[in-house]
Amino acid sequence: MAEALLSGQLLFSTLVIGSVYALVALGLNLVYGTLRLLNVAHGDLVMLGAYGAFWLFTLGGWSPLLALPVLALGGAVFGYLTYRGLFRRMLQGDGAPQRLEANSLLLFFGLSILFQNLAAHYFTVTPRAYQYLDQVWRWGEVAMTANRLLVLVVASGLCLLVVLFLRFQVTGLALQAVIQRREAAQIVGVNVERVQALSFAVGFGSAAVAGGLVSMLEQFSPFSGFPFTIAAFVVVILGGLGNVFAGMVAALLLAMIETYGVALTSPTYRSILLYGTFVLALLLFPRGLLGRRQLR
Repeated sequence: MAEALLSGQLLFSTLVIGSVYALVALGLNLVYGTLRLLNVAHGDLVMLGAYGAFWLFTLGGWSPLLALPVLALGGAVFGYLTYRGLFRRMLQGDGAPQRLEANSLLLFFGLSILFQNLAAHYFTVTPRAYQYLDQVWRWGEVAMTANRLLVLVVASGLCLLVVLFLRFQVTGLALQAVIQRREAAQIVGVNVERVQALSFAVGFGSAAVAGGLVSMLEQFSPFSGFPFTIAAFVVVILGGLGNVFAGMVAALLLAMIETYGVALTSPTYRSILLYGTFVLALLLFPRGLLGRRQLR
């Protein structure tokens, strides 16, 4: 058992899953941080991105890697239109913040059901998958497929770019200011309306890209998005609101719990480990395990 826990194979799997969770949680963190909207349909955007990559690959012959920019653009446009069409007027109202969160939860829940049923109607409920870069490479005792290595590089690289954007670019600094002190950011001249639309566009686009990466690794169906929603919420809770770098560390922690927990028990316990971590995170670290110092 000790040899299994110290194996490089499990470490590689942890890094791959953690990078995907970090990219998925990135969009949820931005949307909730800037607008305080509970996007419970976030995982369904990942599912739609997976279907987008699948159909571009099977019907158009597109490489999933080349399809990622198309998915990012499509997700960003859809996010912007969703903000302008559904949420802008609700945010401009005089409702209390608690009421806005409740209304957003109901609205996103409705969108989740809509996305799932539309996908089931047009794509059927049959799980989909395809083969892409599935050749096995070996580095010492670690066996890795080329697609998993590609997912690790792309997801980690995108998360790093977002961290640099938030820390060194003017628009990124404005986005962080809205996350930390919305009213103060508006007083000093930050265009909050523009930042909100940007967070929707980036959040939806990153989720679509994550779906394209997931499609290279595993089967997916119209109802496979909910576990990614839960994983994203766990990462945001553990990492702290608006702390993208801490969210990446929290994503690796969640991936480690899932990967090593399955290795010690059984693959059937994967959902139990994921949802159990979600419940414990809510009970023990409601303000964030890694982002507590920043919040103070």
